[in-house]
Amino acid sequence: MLPLSGLRIVAVEQYGAGPFGTLYLANLGAEIIKVEDISRGGDVARTVGPYFVEGESGDNSSLFFQAFNHNKRSLSLNLSSPKGQEILHKLILSADALTDNLRGDVPDKLGITYKQLGKINPKLVCAHLTAYGRDGDRAKWPGYDYPVQAEVGYFKLTGEPDGPPTRCGLSLVDLSTGVALALAVVSGILNARETGRGRDIDVSLFDNALYNLSYVAMWQLNAGHNQKRVPRSAHFSLNPCQLYKTQDDWIYVMCNKEKFWAALCQCIEHPELTEAAQFANFKARRENLQELTRTLDDILSRKTTAEWLSIFSGQVPAAPVYDVAQALTNPFVSATDRIQSIPCDHGGDIKVLAPPIRCDGERVKFRRAPTLGEDTKAILTELGYSDAEITQLANCGII
Repeated sequence: MLPLSGLRIVAVEQYGAGPFGTLYLANLGAEIIKVEDISRGGDVARTVGPYFVEGESGDNSSLFFQAFNHNKRSLSLNLSSPKGQEILHKLILSADALTDNLRGDVPDKLGITYKQLGKINPKLVCAHLTAYGRDGDRAKWPGYDYPVQAEVGYFKLTGEPDGPPTRCGLSLVDLSTGVALALAVVSGILNARETGRGRDIDVSLFDNALYNLSYVAMWQLNAGHNQKRVPRSAHFSLNPCQLYKTQDDWIYVMCNKEKFWAALCQCIEHPELTEAAQFANFKARRENLQELTRTLDDILSRKTTAEWLSIFSGQVPAAPVYDVAQALTNPFVSATDRIQSIPCDHGGDIKVLAPPIRCDGERVKFRRAPTLGEDTKAILTELGYSDAEITQLANCGII
């Protein structure tokens, strides 16, 4: 049994951040019922290209959509209608939590807050992922990862000092906020089971991105240090920790402990560097960073990246600098179960990344992302609706 087996989560979700959070829960065994507004074509991610499952033309063929929504069920439902609300209320009687990632003012309008649903299921946890929160001046603001990265300082911490402000290569605000949502849901359910009372829990892209500033924010708030970009993707205070040139490419070396600096000097056959006053400790190396970079560039450029990695293996934290294709064909990845295959309707497979949380060798059985409303009839039947009633709901545009 996976840890979250038996949990039922109703997810009024779309696009990336919310679905990424509930994907974590699904891969730990929870049942995720994805509620999608049929009048709007469901989750907008269903149309996101440019890449689609080969040989499929259905509404779940977007590889973007498949990335965030495999192992889930889809319930098409118009929550703006009284009948849609009636179905939701029946559904949450058997649910542990409801999640959403909508604009801050929408959950209350859709009737999906604890104030509204707690009367029906007092143990229900209502977890809301918004751009800027459900209160305040920005509650009605739409918001996305990249603008939030820009506003909270990420752009001016990323890239080379003489280049333009640069975003992170991935949607790290969306992804990390999704993980925060998953933690919020599990925490809320744990408390609800102990107390018999659920609650609203909120997480926003902005707050999560700001919180991720972590020690850099501490430096500014308490020491007045406004961190700027540094060359070669270096660590802001620990050296050597950056990109270095090799004979054929680049290598990333991270000596974040003094013992690794000593190990590096031994591996490159220059133990005398540990005795040099300008490289004696982190402070000295930071003050003489340009000289340290020139010295290590000169030494490391005498061998290839692969040769250095073989020499450093198990002694010095170091890595090659790969693109995405190289990363996914890395023997450390391809020789393991880190990439999984999901059987597809047309007879082929969809390759997906395995979840990073491992539970004593147990893994969820992978299923493709559902078509829009694929599980609607089954879920409504579970709730006690007859075939005739389900047909009438469909004819009325409720499902």
